[in-house]
Amino acid sequence: MNIEINNVNKFYGYQKVLDDVSFEVKPGEILGFLGPNGAGKTTTMKIITGYIGMDSGDVIIDGKSVKSGETKSSIGYLPENNPLYLDMPVVDYLKFSAKLQGVDKEKIESKVREMIKLTGLNKEKHKLIGELSKGFRQRVGLAQALIHDPEILILDEPTTGLDPNQIIEIRELIKELGKEKTVILSTHILPEVEATCDRILIINKGKIVANGTSKDLRQQAEGNNLLKLKLEIYDSNAVVGKLKELPSVEDVVIVNDKEGRFDIKSYKGLKSNREIFDLCVKNNWPIEEMIPIETKLEDVFRDLTMN
Repeated sequence: MNIEINNVNKFYGYQKVLDDVSFEVKPGEILGFLGPNGAGKTTTMKIITGYIGMDSGDVIIDGKSVKSGETKSSIGYLPENNPLYLDMPVVDYLKFSAKLQGVDKEKIESKVREMIKLTGLNKEKHKLIGELSKGFRQRVGLAQALIHDPEILILDEPTTGLDPNQIIEIRELIKELGKEKTVILSTHILPEVEATCDRILIINKGKIVANGTSKDLRQQAEGNNLLKLKLEIYDSNAVVGKLKELPSVEDVVIVNDKEGRFDIKSYKGLKSNREIFDLCVKNNWPIEEMIPIETKLEDVFRDLTMN
């Protein structure tokens, strides 16, 4: 199902939490939704699910507004805090969830078995939810979000509390689900986003500040070409002086004076590799290393959300 978020605004009292937010999620796409705490991620997700309303704008799912209430049955939602009935056994809770979601009575048993297998809950299925670890509770929350086979999945921090092996398992599950469903995934684990998501949105202070693949975002941030340079030299200050005279070089930092290591920053839109190489040849400075510094998603995130 296609999701269109059109000029959505939301206030909590006098505080504007969402500021004219617009974006689209296509069927079969896994969208990573990133932002610092308080940026508006969870509020946006709750509005898409119809859990809370918006002050202006609209969210259209498969041609229908969420305001109509007709879209809720198409959505599976795993909230950030994953509210569960701790005194219920896992099996009973999933049966209860299936009934709430309108699953056909004759199919409830089979759907529960399917979800238990899918989320790796077989050994825990007869335990009370309150007896489970945080990681297994998270799996129960994911199972309830999937039990009615929704076409859209909204997952707010789905791997919270999972160990590294469980994170990989859930990541693979989400990728598999993304082949058939539209998925919006919020997380603070940036490598997880790169490994799982087709596209990334970054929100900051209620505004969308970036939209693209992780490769696109890194390339956009690489306006300043960065290099690591190591030379067989003894006068680092002299090297810095000559490097800074190059038209393309904005700044040079001595990383290790004794080892002749430097970090070099070029002016935006310029590359200094060739000029630096020619300068080293001219001055007989043997080059041991000259390595481009790749911009990481963490760097992009910090640049866009620190202000």
